[in-house]
Amino acid sequence: MSAADLSALLAQGKITSDLVLAMYAHRIRAHDDAVHAILALNRGAETDGAAAGTIGPFHGLPVLVKDNIETADLLPTTAGSLALAANLTHRDASLVARLRKAGGVVLGKTNLSEWANFRSDRASSGWSAVGGLTRNPWDTTRTACGSSAGSAAAIAAGFAPLAIGTETDGSITCPAAMNGIVGLKPTVGLVSRTGIVPISASQDTAGPMARTVRDAALLLNAIAGTDPADPATKEADRRRVDYLAGLNPDALRGKRIGALRFAEGQSPDVRARFDTALDVLRAKGATIVDIAHYDTPTLGDDEMTVMLYEFHDGLDRYLAHTPPAVATRSMASVIAFDQAHAAQEMPWFGQELMERSIRTGPLTDAAYIQARDRARRVAGHDGIDAMLARDHLDALVAPTIGPAWVNDLVNGDRPGDNTGAGSLAAVAGDPHLTVPMGQLKELPVGLSFIGPAWSEARLLALGYAYEQARGPWQPPPAYR
Repeated sequence: MSAADLSALLAQGKITSDLVLAMYAHRIRAHDDAVHAILALNRGAETDGAAAGTIGPFHGLPVLVKDNIETADLLPTTAGSLALAANLTHRDASLVARLRKAGGVVLGKTNLSEWANFRSDRASSGWSAVGGLTRNPWDTTRTACGSSAGSAAAIAAGFAPLAIGTETDGSITCPAAMNGIVGLKPTVGLVSRTGIVPISASQDTAGPMARTVRDAALLLNAIAGTDPADPATKEADRRRVDYLAGLNPDALRGKRIGALRFAEGQSPDVRARFDTALDVLRAKGATIVDIAHYDTPTLGDDEMTVMLYEFHDGLDRYLAHTPPAVATRSMASVIAFDQAHAAQEMPWFGQELMERSIRTGPLTDAAYIQARDRARRVAGHDGIDAMLARDHLDALVAPTIGPAWVNDLVNGDRPGDNTGAGSLAAVAGDPHLTVPMGQLKELPVGLSFIGPAWSEARLLALGYAYEQARGPWQPPPAYR
């Protein structure tokens, strides 16, 4: 059931939150051995659910939380690493505190790519030393993508109605698309990062993952807002709106949408599904403007430079404030821990990105500042903003990524061609929504909606209109 349907039943008193939580927990115990999406269930969830009551649309709803996000429950926040097995903080990340205030209940923690997929450039998405390999419920021989692999796979398998993921570049949208669910990477600064194990202060954000656009809007309503401890969110309260209120099945009428042909990839099957999606947008009243070219020769290198610098700085700051039981209190000590526990931590791939990151200097280095400013300009002002302005567009669309590739722990991820434009939104800090678009040989592919900063309400409305016109979407056959 959707979160919206569950909310209605809870409000009517036809079901209770503790019953809902118990049923999801039973489903997880019965089926997660095949998926490995869940690291731990919250033993206090049913008590929290009983206390939640039925006031408001979010009260009593269970939510799964990616395990790089702190919760005050008796659950460690590991980022998938055995080095943080003792990281029991007894505090809620700011977004989790907001979720609880709205009446939500933390059902448990989800598996992820270790260190949110920023440890090795030969990693397999969805693998962590703590949780093993998360598998795609549509085909368990294939990747769930990452780094929010467990959150996406859990929603697809029906382990919860709602989950929270995090993204630096693709870590919400890729797993959402490959698992056939809705994922939203918000504008950087709409949702607080306080209490989240960091990679990049420039690009990190948490966001909702759900089966429907309405459910994603419901969750975003609960977690968005200003946090004094995260300066990036200073505008959030002024920018946030009621994201549910703006959903309209006729939202595409009269809109001008840019089709990013340069990001549609080389697969004729993906391109055919994209063309079908564009036909749906046209049928609902949108004007489609093709955008054939956009060249970003320096963007990848500049983005990597920024992430290497910011990961070193941010992780050292985070680890310095972990509980005394955590022995690894710097990136250097994490690297040493992995070397000392290589059989468990590095059975398939190493930690090249960490080893490069630790060699970076302070954030006052000219190399860092120049790369950061150039990347933001190329992706934002000269990229997304320029494309929208030149053709007077309301949003941009593209295939999110191709279908899931076969898991290969020896050789790592094999993503194929460069389908999708998610890196532009990630580097610019702009919002990016993915909605299921179709299937290729029974594997889902997603349609991306990208817009300027703070345009979440618009993207959700457009995605909702597309979702309604596209027609019903079924979960994986084994989990119906």
